[in-house]
Amino acid sequence: MFGNDSSKQRDIHAVAPIPERLRKSERIAILTGDKVEDVEFFYPYYRLTEEGYQVDVITPEGGTFVGKHGMGLNASKSIREVHPQDYALLYLPGGKAPEILREDGAVIAFVRAFAQSGKPIAAVCHGPQILVTADLVRGRTLAAYWEVAEEIEQAGGTFADEALKIDGQFITARIPGDLHRHLNGVLNVLQGRYASGEAEAPNMARARQSEPA
Repeated sequence: MFGNDSSKQRDIHAVAPIPERLRKSERIAILTGDKVEDVEFFYPYYRLTEEGYQVDVITPEGGTFVGKHGMGLNASKSIREVHPQDYALLYLPGGKAPEILREDGAVIAFVRAFAQSGKPIAAVCHGPQILVTADLVRGRTLAAYWEVAEEIEQAGGTFADEALKIDGQFITARIPGDLHRHLNGVLNVLQGRYASGEAEAPNMARARQSEPA
């Protein structure tokens, strides 16, 4: 029966293996934890994995974590055993996890160190809260869930109500419904179809112009 202990156990997923022939040299870090918005973790996790990237899931303590709706992963790396220089991109899912993660000094130190490299950082929904705490949004325009708009503005940034916003190294989006565009933008940056410093992907601009008002 849905909701019993056995069904919850089945929702704890194993780490996705990547066939050797599909593996890319770049590694990607997804930084998250308990109470993440499930789809905002699993969509990018599997999308990036199926592209052949080695995706390391990083949590404060490592091990199993569980999302808001009961889905989770049975293994993650501790923030204290990873190094920013090992990754080509950092991804920050939303949900309630960022509110918890932003209180962890090791998490903020990792994000700041990664940002100093100039490599792309992707965040969706409440994910930009971590960027606010790390003092990385000043002078930047970021998309996020509407509840985060005031935080972004108070931290010296500009809130964008857009499905995909790219400003400098930051690739951001608002809600789960934006994930298909967001991941398209992330992959375009990773695979060199446009630079992370561009204001917006050309194909995304055309797509928005063609949408009905």
